[in-house]
Amino acid sequence: MRVGDASLVAHMTPPPRRAGRAAIFSWCLFDWAGSAFNTIVVTFVFATYFVRAVAPDPVSGTAAWATAQTAAGLTIALAAAPLGAVADRGGSGRVLLGVCTALLVACTAALWFVRPRATDAPMALALVAGATVAFEVAFVFYNAMLPDIAGPARLGRVSGLGWGMGYAGGIVCLGLCLVLLIDPRPPFFGLSGAQAEPVRATALFASAWIAIFALPLLALAPAPVRRAPWRTALRQGLRTLGASLRAAAADRVLRRFLVARMLYTDGLNTLFAFGGIFAAGTFGMGARQVLLLGIALNVTAGIGAAGFALMQDRIGDRTTVLVAVGALAGIGALVLLARSASVFWVLALGLGLFVGPAQSASRSLMARLAPEDTRNAHFGLYALSGRVTGFVGPAALGAVTAAFASQRAGMAVVVALLASGWVLLATASIDAVG
Repeated sequence: MRVGDASLVAHMTPPPRRAGRAAIFSWCLFDWAGSAFNTIVVTFVFATYFVRAVAPDPVSGTAAWATAQTAAGLTIALAAAPLGAVADRGGSGRVLLGVCTALLVACTAALWFVRPRATDAPMALALVAGATVAFEVAFVFYNAMLPDIAGPARLGRVSGLGWGMGYAGGIVCLGLCLVLLIDPRPPFFGLSGAQAEPVRATALFASAWIAIFALPLLALAPAPVRRAPWRTALRQGLRTLGASLRAAAADRVLRRFLVARMLYTDGLNTLFAFGGIFAAGTFGMGARQVLLLGIALNVTAGIGAAGFALMQDRIGDRTTVLVAVGALAGIGALVLLARSASVFWVLALGLGLFVGPAQSASRSLMARLAPEDTRNAHFGLYALSGRVTGFVGPAALGAVTAAFASQRAGMAVVVALLASGWVLLATASIDAVG
């Protein structure tokens, strides 16, 4: 930790026992597992398939997808912090991580049944929303394990390594989907191109990917001390949640960070949810082109995450966030002005370099600030800050897209959210965060 971060000591938890390399690798591997859902379902493949083949048209499909993401965001905002508090009281974080992972796998696999017809749109939206909730809540418990896995001196490095592995997983997952499912003509495995089965099968592939690579963490994660039975944990957790909220509101450092993160994370989540849709609708990219873009973006994102991970603990978490979010807002504004697919490609790859550092530095900073005895609850607040206004981005994007009949106008919402979060964090007198 650098000199400018010295006052963080008051917020940091005592150093836990250092986890072994197998536990650290299994923790990072969970990011690798989760990358399948983000890349295949949320951003590049299934979202594009929904807009181009399931919804009546790209504009109404974008608006419907935004509504589903809004519902998911509200559910996450309501559930994350209470479940985190229950996990703190009962020592059940690993169990709840397993339950959420199982729900994620089931909902993702069920997307196979979404056929290319408008009548299947409600089912598709319900399954994606359910999977999104399971994914985000699972990461509450996953992120809360970071201090036990890494220790204070290596929070940034291990968090960045996890993000880097996530992007590497996205590259491999997308590449395999391209080679095994999207590209072959005729399709492998007897799949029907007329029924979009090669694209639909990517959901089955993603669900299997998540299940296989999440298992090591569920088996090797440090076992928490069982503190209370479930019913007692529920009562105590909900009771202490109010105290945690009051403490967070009274903590100037934590409060300003969470509000700033609320804004720029809303922008990032909206970008992830609609980036592939924007590429398909505005630049006419098909499933294969969007898939190739996804692979290229994961390459640059992995490079950015790994590069910043090597220096994040030295330059400070706040500085890392400011550099990354500022670059995302600036490049995002240029994307809106792009008129050719080639220019869009170059700018999109530039965006990828800064996505991982923004998220990784935010996670490690929260791990430094969270008290040990309420860590899951605080990461619930962390998820809350990323989702309490999570409906605003998709809802605003959908409304602006519909009002102007323009995806470019809708995507301007992303730039506005990123810039607002950057300004709040940059102008705040938060010496404790570097």
